Amino acid sequence: MSDYTPVPEDRFSFGIWTVGWQGVDVFGPGTRPPMPADRAVRKLAEIGAYGVNFHDNDVFDFDASPAERQEKIDAFKKALGETGLVVTTATTNLFSHPIFKDGAFTSNDRDVRRFALRKVMDNLDLAAELGAKTYVCWGGREGAESGAAKDVRAALDRYKEAFDVLGDYVADQGYDLRFAIEPKPNEPRGDILLPTIGHALAFIQTLERSENVGLNPEVGHEEMAGLNYAHGLAQALWQGKLFHIDLNGQHGPRYDQDLRFGAGNARGAFWVVDLIENSDYNGPVHFDFKPPRTEDDEGVWNSARACMRNWLILREKARAFRADPEVQDALRAAKLDELAVPTLADGEDWRSVRDASPDIESLATRGAAFEHLDQLALEHLYGIR
Repeated sequence: MSDYTPVPEDRFSFGIWTVGWQGVDVFGPGTRPPMPADRAVRKLAEIGAYGVNFHDNDVFDFDASPAERQEKIDAFKKALGETGLVVTTATTNLFSHPIFKDGAFTSNDRDVRRFALRKVMDNLDLAAELGAKTYVCWGGREGAESGAAKDVRAALDRYKEAFDVLGDYVADQGYDLRFAIEPKPNEPRGDILLPTIGHALAFIQTLERSENVGLNPEVGHEEMAGLNYAHGLAQALWQGKLFHIDLNGQHGPRYDQDLRFGAGNARGAFWVVDLIENSDYNGPVHFDFKPPRTEDDEGVWNSARACMRNWLILREKARAFRADPEVQDALRAAKLDELAVPTLADGEDWRSVRDASPDIESLATRGAAFEHLDQLALEHLYGIR
């Protein structure tokens, strides 16, 4: 059994905003003091993280003067240099300041949209300077609470325009950056545009530089819509669009809980680890959780450690599941190997199946053998195999 100690090859990363969250919610103020970005970097390095992700305003305040901005960036850079942590990803805060109360790229107000583009371009410059390879775009305020407030078709025009403009900017600057859209169905807006993986995949196909835009799906965002996160990741992988992942925990379709990874839907988390470990995904294993407001500073770092530990525990269980001879027999009994065989053989076309006549009664009465296979998976998850 492993000691579940993270190593750089695990590619574990955290958003600065995760461990730095003060515990603010709609019913009360924060329960922890603000955390400078450079302290977050140093503490994450201590517990074994590989990389960090940041919003612009995780590093410096929205209204920071140029001198204040540079001072905070210099402290952030110094911490990165001293710890060796990698900036894997960056993003822009287009949701906290009141100017973005009706969104950023899709605000009804044209001046807000123009400022949002400028704010993103400023941070793209910093992201490129720090070596980030992926730029996450979460449209948390892009949406509406009422039907008449937003012309959705016009808003999608503006959304496309924003990605096309930013795609041109990245190309013209020669930056080695890809965009990753992060879907979410609701909260903080009543209904957010591009609410699911499927919506975002369809939207990406409309973009001028669609090859440079993919997805950053989050556990909680899919599960709060009642969707299967692992299935969504699988489709994004199938379409070559899984650029980044955000991991946390969620208990079904309710508010966005942002629990530590593995603390919500444990069965779902098992299949996520199994999928990623058996895929060609090579991006960061990124945690986007919030330490509960009940926790002090020590509790923050305990919960961050637990995210990585839970991934490593589930990885060990997923590997044991795949290596189990009984599981391999059960997979064959369930015809998983046959699913990988094309329905039409080489040289066949529709004519080959136009008069297909299998033994209907035999096929209709044959069991699929899925229950035994699923029970084996649960026994590995429960730790008795």
